[in-house]
Amino acid sequence: MILPSASPLGWLLALATAVAYVLPAALAPRAGAAGRLAMAPAWVLHAAALAWGLLLDGTPHFGFAPALSMTAWLVLTTYAVERQLFPQMRARWALSALGGIAVLAAAAFPGLPLHGTASPWLPLHLTLGIACYGLFAAAVVHAWLMGRAERQIRLAADSQSGIPLLTLERLTFRFVMAGFVLLSATLVAGWAFGEQLYGRAWRWDHKAIFSLLAWITFAVLLLGRSRFGWRGRSAVRVLYAGAALLLLAYVGSRFVLEVVLGRGA
Repeated sequence: MILPSASPLGWLLALATAVAYVLPAALAPRAGAAGRLAMAPAWVLHAAALAWGLLLDGTPHFGFAPALSMTAWLVLTTYAVERQLFPQMRARWALSALGGIAVLAAAAFPGLPLHGTASPWLPLHLTLGIACYGLFAAAVVHAWLMGRAERQIRLAADSQSGIPLLTLERLTFRFVMAGFVLLSATLVAGWAFGEQLYGRAWRWDHKAIFSLLAWITFAVLLLGRSRFGWRGRSAVRVLYAGAALLLLAYVGSRFVLEVVLGRGA
């Protein structure tokens, strides 16, 4: 089966977005307002590339790469909002690289057409799931910043994250809690309305199993933090494990189906 690729305009948008991400990545960490403004064109172009890619040839498409690209865009949106609250926050280089790679991947692998028998509510269900991905991805980014800040403190050096360690920790677990609520809603909707959404009843496939394992992992993390005060590296490892399981649930399974096996279901 020949997998679809982005149209010439889709590739042009993707390449323009990737180039636009180079500018904020290249600016010095202390570029201030100029650095923040440099992200705006890339953010807008990324949104346009997503919108164009999802409607490839006038037909709704979706797959592992658009899911990653939407997740990256949501993380960048979160970063833009947080920069207004914490101007000292510094993660521009890493997030620009993430956005550029994700948008190019979505152009190369725009996914397959959605099932004709699927419910009109399916895009809403997918949006809910991608929002969940975005929240957990934001939690992972904050956990990474937290780990970097801890290492800098041990070396008696200035923190490169630009945010106090305890603030980073609070933000990390707020994202985990919000993501957990959305993940729970997504799983309940898939189980209760799977036939209406996808044209078939709920089944225990790889996506369902990995999603449930991720839900259990995040539930254990939140319970451990609430009841036993888990924090630091141990809590971050559990977060990374849950995020990896969630990544395998949709992105991993769709990658195997679309790229390795070359089929859509």
